[in-house]
Amino acid sequence: MGIHLRPIEVVEDIGREEFITKYLKPRKPVVIRNMAKKWPAYQKWTMEYMKEVVGDVEVPLYDSSKADPSAPLNAASAKMKFGDYIDLISREPTDLRIFLFDPIRFAPKLLKDYIAPKDLIGGFLDSYPNMFFGGKGSETFLHYDIDMAHIFHTHFNGRKHILLFDYKWKDRLYKIPFATYALEDYHIAEPDFDRFPALDGIEGIECFLEHGDTLFMPTGWWHWMKYVDGSFSISLRAWDKSWAVKAHSLWNLAIQRNFDNLMKRRFRTKYMDWKEKKAIANAHYALKKGRPK
Repeated sequence: MGIHLRPIEVVEDIGREEFITKYLKPRKPVVIRNMAKKWPAYQKWTMEYMKEVVGDVEVPLYDSSKADPSAPLNAASAKMKFGDYIDLISREPTDLRIFLFDPIRFAPKLLKDYIAPKDLIGGFLDSYPNMFFGGKGSETFLHYDIDMAHIFHTHFNGRKHILLFDYKWKDRLYKIPFATYALEDYHIAEPDFDRFPALDGIEGIECFLEHGDTLFMPTGWWHWMKYVDGSFSISLRAWDKSWAVKAHSLWNLAIQRNFDNLMKRRFRTKYMDWKEKKAIANAHYALKKGRPK
């Protein structure tokens, strides 16, 4: 009984042809150890430096409490000056996280500190890439990215524990209908298989990132993350060439998300209760049918 996790593949460096053949085309995650060691950020991006350049900006904070049925998915639980938050996660464990934050917009000089790996892949999306900050012990709920991009996720100033699951396992992960996240009533790192039997036997990848490590996470991969230390990451996103993937991204962003927010506002708890029951029913049906094949 259990979730079958294998360790992620790790390379020190990688060339374009090998990257495309082994990881991009088969959509397989990998950790690249030395990519960020070539960046100025590898030496410069300390907690104190980030506090110095954007410390006065007020930022939204998120915790791991269950979402309000009537609120948008990314509704913040609190706000704080960025500098005060950096002091907090440097000093003590906290459940509070910052995600989808772009300090580079407030401090454009940070643009000079990293290098997008265009030698490996084209189609990078963001002028101001998102950054993610978390206190020791804080967790990111199990989800996949709504825009279906490829992600190069580079970590700084500590360690992060990550579990990854191929998109094909979505039903067995108790995916919530009309959303990109899983049922919040279980903990993927320590699941209760009696309550959530569809999780028993699923396959995933386990990853630990340290300062300067870059995780390549292909389009559609589900991920759960835990900050082992107070630390932060930057995500560089690139389009997949597949028009089917781009269409899926457009559906998620333009139709599914708006429909879901409308239904939340209109039906609130009743709608969320239906979604959770449907996620459970879908998971148990997939388990019964032995999916994915």
